[in-house]
Amino acid sequence: MKHHTVTKGFTHQNQKHDSAVKQVTGRAEYTDDIAEPVGTLHAYLGVSNVAHAKLNGIDLSKVRDADGVVAVLTADDIPGANDISPTGRNDEPVFPTEKIEFHGQPLFAVIAETRDAARRAAEFAEVDCDVLPHAIDPVSARDAGMPLITEPLKLERGDIDKGFATAQNRIKGQVTVGGQDHMYLEGHIAFAVPGEDEDVVVHCSTQHPSEAQHMVAHVLGVPSNAVVVNVRRMGGGFGGKESQMNLFCAVAAIAAKKLGRPVKIRPDRDQDMTATGKRHDFVIDYDIGFDNDGRIEAVSGEFAARCGYSSDLSGPVTDRALFHADNAYFYPHVRLTSRPQKTNTVSNTAFRGFGGPQGVIAAERMIEEIAFALDKDPLDVRKANFYGDGTDGRNLTPYHQSVDDNIISRVVEELEESADYRARREDIRAFNAKGGILRRGIALTPVKFGISFTATHYNQAGALIHVYNDGSIHLNHGGTEMGQGLNTKVAQVVAEAFQVDFNRIKITKTTTEKVPNTSATAASSGSDLNGMAALNAAEQIKARLVTFAAESRGVSEDAVSFGPTGISIGTDVVPFDKLVKEAYMARVHLSATGFYKTPDIHWDRAAGKGRPFYYYAYGAACSEVTIDTLTGEYRVERADILHDVGRSLNPALDKGQVEGAFIQGMGWLTTEELWWDDEGRLRTHAPSTYKIPLASDRPREFNVKLADWSENREMTIKRSKAVGEPPFMLGISVFEALSMAVASVADYRICPRLEAPATPERVLLAVERLKAGA
Repeated sequence: MKHHTVTKGFTHQNQKHDSAVKQVTGRAEYTDDIAEPVGTLHAYLGVSNVAHAKLNGIDLSKVRDADGVVAVLTADDIPGANDISPTGRNDEPVFPTEKIEFHGQPLFAVIAETRDAARRAAEFAEVDCDVLPHAIDPVSARDAGMPLITEPLKLERGDIDKGFATAQNRIKGQVTVGGQDHMYLEGHIAFAVPGEDEDVVVHCSTQHPSEAQHMVAHVLGVPSNAVVVNVRRMGGGFGGKESQMNLFCAVAAIAAKKLGRPVKIRPDRDQDMTATGKRHDFVIDYDIGFDNDGRIEAVSGEFAARCGYSSDLSGPVTDRALFHADNAYFYPHVRLTSRPQKTNTVSNTAFRGFGGPQGVIAAERMIEEIAFALDKDPLDVRKANFYGDGTDGRNLTPYHQSVDDNIISRVVEELEESADYRARREDIRAFNAKGGILRRGIALTPVKFGISFTATHYNQAGALIHVYNDGSIHLNHGGTEMGQGLNTKVAQVVAEAFQVDFNRIKITKTTTEKVPNTSATAASSGSDLNGMAALNAAEQIKARLVTFAAESRGVSEDAVSFGPTGISIGTDVVPFDKLVKEAYMARVHLSATGFYKTPDIHWDRAAGKGRPFYYYAYGAACSEVTIDTLTGEYRVERADILHDVGRSLNPALDKGQVEGAFIQGMGWLTTEELWWDDEGRLRTHAPSTYKIPLASDRPREFNVKLADWSENREMTIKRSKAVGEPPFMLGISVFEALSMAVASVADYRICPRLEAPATPERVLLAVERLKAGA
C-alpha cells in the first residue's frame, strides 16, 4: 500500500462526534423518541416494601380494576424461564415466587393505556408476606451467616509468611469504599413490538444487545432468531446497561406477545435507582509488610463486596478488583482473596472500571499508610514500588502476568515536572504550617489498568459493511454508542481504509439482525474489538476492488492503491464512486462481514494464573484541594492529568473521555453517597438526595494532556489504547489530596484513614478525630 497524506476524518485526527450537533439541538433520537404505533401500551413495575420476606401471595384485584389497566403480569405469565441471570446461574427471577430478597424488588408489572395509569395502579397491590431478618452490608451479612453469592477468587505469588517475617515494618488496616449509582441521563427503557409467529422486535437502551436478545428469547421460550434487539444510541450507560436492562426488555416483550400490542416500559428515576444495581461497595482488610525505605515486601488482602441478592456480574467484578489491587506496584509476596457477599439489597452490577477502581484504591491506601508511617512523600513511596522494566525481576503481577509494556515511570515523571508537584507541595506544607482554618493538600497518583474481558470468550467482535453502487458506505458493528464516540472512531477507521471522506459513511443502529453474538460494549474494549472487525470487513472489499481494478485495466495488483483523491490504477486515478459503479456492473461483491478476536490471552481462574489482559493502559493525575476544617467542605483547586491512550484514534474524543472519567471518579470518592436505612430502603434514590458532581465542582484549573509519544506495542487498531475505564481511577488523586489536607491538623503524623466517599461530613469527622488524637 502506498503512503498517502491523510485527510480530515481519518484516524489519529480530531473528528467531532457524529451525533454531537443532533444531541445539543435535541434532534438525536433515543428509544423514547420512537413514534409509538396505534395501540401502544405502557408498563410499570410493582415493587416490594420490605427487604426480606417469605412471599405468601399478592392480591392484585384492585390493580386489575384500576382505571386504564389492561393486564397485570406475574411470574405465572412467563411462557419460558423465569430467570434473567446474565451468567446462567438461575438466581435472578423476573418476578419472585417464593421469597422477597430486597426492598424495591419488582414483584409484578401493570400494563395500562397510559404510563401514569400503570404507575398509579401499581400502588394498589396487597402483598401477603412473612418478614424475615435482613442484612444489607457485607460485614453484617457475613456475621449473619449469609452465603457468598458466587465462588471467591484467590491470587497468590511468592511466600507470604516469609515476606511478613522478614519485613522491617507491618501495618494492618481496613478501608470502606462506597458504591456508586450510574446516573445516566437517559434511564432504562424498553419498547417491544410484536410480530407474526414467535417474532418480537425490542428497541431498548442497552450496552449488550445480544444478551437482551437471548434473555427475551429465554423468558418467552423461543429461539434467539425470533427476537430482534435494536439500539441506535444511549444517553449514557457506564456499565449500568450491560445486564440491568434484562428485566425491562423481558417485561416489555412478555406483555407485547401476550397482548398482541406494542408495549413500552420506562421507570421513573426513583424506581430506576431502587430496582437496578450499582457499583459494588467494598470493605477491604489489608496487611502490608515493608522496609524502612518504603519498599513493599508482602501484601495480604481480603476484598468483601456488597453483591446483592443474586450473582449478576459480581464474580467477574470482584475478580477484577483483585487483578487491580496492585495498581502500578510490584508485590514480592502477595495473597489476595475476594469475598462476594450476598446481601438483601439490589444486585450490584458493572460500573466503569468493573471492580478495578476498588482494587486500585486499596493499593493507594497501603502506599499512604507507608508514607505516613515513615514520614515520606507518598509520591516517593509510589515510585519506589513501581513495576520494573523486565530486567530486575519486578514485573510479575499477583496473577502471574508479566508487565512488559510498563511506561508508568515516564508518565509520572513527566507529570511531576509539568504540574510542578515538588514546589507546590512545599508551598502547601508551608501554608498549612500557619495553622489556619483552611488547609490544603496535593497528591499525584498513578494508574495501570488491564485491557480485555477477563471472560476470554467475550473478546470477539463482528462488523458488516455494505458499499452501495453509488459509492456510499453503510457501516454496522456489534458495539453500542452511549455517547463515548465509538461509532465515530469506527467510521474513521473505515474512512481511512477506503481513503474516503468521513461523511460518505452512514453509521447505523446496532441490531442483532446484522451482527450476531456480540459482546457487551464494556471493558473499555469497544474501539479495540469493533474497530478491528470493521477494518477486517473493509479490507475484504478493498481486496476485491483491487483485483477488479487490476484485471479491468490490465495492470498488476501492486499498481493499484487507494488514496484521498481516488484509486490509483497504474497511471490513472479513478474516483472511488466511479470504480465502485464499475465493479457493481461487473458483479463484484461489495459487502463483507468482518471479524476479530483478541490474540494471546488466556486465564485459568482455578489456578489464579494466566494472561487475562492483552495490554495495560497507564496514566497519572496530580490534584490540589482546599478543605475548611470547621465544616469539612472542600473544593478542587487544580488537576493535571497525563494519560496514555497509545496512538489516539481521535484525540478530541479521547481527551473528553479522560476529563469525564476523572470527574466521575472524583464524584465516586467525594459526593456520591449511597445510603440505606435500617429497613433496607435505599434513601438516596433521586438527584435530590444523591449528589453527582456539577459543573461547579470541576477543578478550578483543569489541565489534561494525552501522552502523544505513546504507541501500543500490541497490534491493536492503529496502535491505539482503550480509554473508557482507565482514567476513571485518576480521580483517586483528589481523595489522596483530601487525606493530606486532613492529616495536616496532626502534623502529618497520623494516616487519616478516610472512608470513601469522603463527604464533607466524613472530612470533618476525620479532622476532629485527628485533632483529638494529636
